[in-house]
Amino acid sequence: MLDRLSRWLAPHGLILRGAFHAAPEDGLPGSVRTLVLIGTAGSAMWQPFDEVRTPHTHALDIWTRELIEKLADEVGAQVFFPFGGPPYHPFQRWAGRAEPGLEPSPVMISCHPDYGLWHAYRGALAFKEKLSLSTPPTISSPCVGCADKPCLTACPVQAFDGKSYDVAACSDHIRSDAGQDCRDRGCLARRACAVGQDHAYAPDHARFHMDAFIKARR
Repeated sequence: MLDRLSRWLAPHGLILRGAFHAAPEDGLPGSVRTLVLIGTAGSAMWQPFDEVRTPHTHALDIWTRELIEKLADEVGAQVFFPFGGPPYHPFQRWAGRAEPGLEPSPVMISCHPDYGLWHAYRGALAFKEKLSLSTPPTISSPCVGCADKPCLTACPVQAFDGKSYDVAACSDHIRSDAGQDCRDRGCLARRACAVGQDHAYAPDHARFHMDAFIKARR
């Protein structure tokens, strides 16, 4: 089943982001036995999305929902999304169950051992069947061995302190003339992380997310 899902998602730049067998503490319906996470890494999904996107404010969420719901219908799965709430599903907790070495970074984004800070979750498929899953390797978070933590010193307005995120300071900076670099190329703190640099978002992709962030703060 997992191979089938991967082949279906590949043309859209989406990938499987791990899977796990459901436990009572996962907050899933009792009928669910396996949860498979779907997401992105780098800008692989940007071109397929950019070719069909509309100027709608939530264009990416709409595109994601249509694709993953179509896949869910084909494989007989229930689907969950990290958007569209409340209520909101615990995707970060699910991600920690699905992928080894994934833990929150000092800038509040989960750092992946391979993708660094350049990844996202777009949905999850819930199956009533207990799918065959391989045992994931034991991997430590890349943040554990990072002594310098450049992500905490790169922000021009010190929006991150390792425990919290000053959204207002970040938003004001991005909208200002001084914030053009962040606005055009993506968050400087995010770009300072040495992990996953090969997966850093393409400029158009980064600008799309920054524009969406600015619109959400109006």
